[in-house]
Amino acid sequence: MKIGIIGTGYIGKTLTLKLGAAGHEVKVANSRGPDTIGVDILASGARAVSAAEAVKDVDVVILSIPLNRIPQIAPLIATVPAATVVIDTSNYYPSRDSRIEAIESGQVESLWVAEQLGRPIVKAWNAIGSDSLARRGTPAGTEGRIAIPVAADDDRARAVGMALVEDTGFDGFDAGTLAQSWRQQPGAPSYCTDLTCDELRTALATAEAARLPKRRDLAAAVLAERIDELRSTPEQAIRVNRVVFM
Repeated sequence: MKIGIIGTGYIGKTLTLKLGAAGHEVKVANSRGPDTIGVDILASGARAVSAAEAVKDVDVVILSIPLNRIPQIAPLIATVPAATVVIDTSNYYPSRDSRIEAIESGQVESLWVAEQLGRPIVKAWNAIGSDSLARRGTPAGTEGRIAIPVAADDDRARAVGMALVEDTGFDGFDAGTLAQSWRQQPGAPSYCTDLTCDELRTALATAEAARLPKRRDLAAAVLAERIDELRSTPEQAIRVNRVVFM
C-alpha cells in the first residue's frame, strides 16, 4: 500500500520503519521539513517529504502527532480523498495538550479528533507504548502475541487498520466503533498493558469510563517519578499500567 505518515516521534518513527520493512511504499513528514528527518528513520526505504506531499496519492494517512495539534493539520487532511483511510494514533493528556473542554466533559477522544478533521478516522496504535511497539512485535501465530485494538465506524477502514497492525508485528483486534474507542483510551485496562487477544477482549469489556481520567493521571504521575528507571527498564511502565489500570 501507499502510506503517508505525519509525525516522526517514537511512534511515527517505528511505524515508518516497520511498514517500510513490510513492503509498503512509505512517505514520512514532520513539522520541521524533510531535511530534518534522520537517515535512521528512512532505513527501511521510506522517503522524507513535506506534509503536503505525504498526504498526496496515498491509500492511507497515519497521524502520529500530539492530540492538541490535530486542529492545525485539519486543513491539510481536508485535501485528502474520501477513499483514503486516515488513522490516528494520538491520546489526550491535559498536562501536554492543555484542557479540552469537550473531552473533559466526556466526549470520546476519537470522536473529537474526527470532528476536528471533519472526516471518519481509524484509531490504532494509541494503546501500545513506544518501546513495546519497537521491540515486542512477533510473527503472526506466535504464542502470547500482543494485540492492539483498532476502532472505526467503517468496516473497510477498520480492516485496513487491522491489517497494518498485523504488518507491524501485532494482532489487530476489532474494537468496534469510534463511540466505543474510549475503552482503549489512557486509564483503561487495555491501555499500554501489552495483552493477548483473549486478555484484550476482557480488558475492553471491563473498562469503566468514569474511572479513566483519574487512573490516567495517577499512572502518569508514578511514571514521571520513575523516569530515570524507565530509561533502563522500560518494562516497568507496563507493570505500573497493569497495577493502576487493571
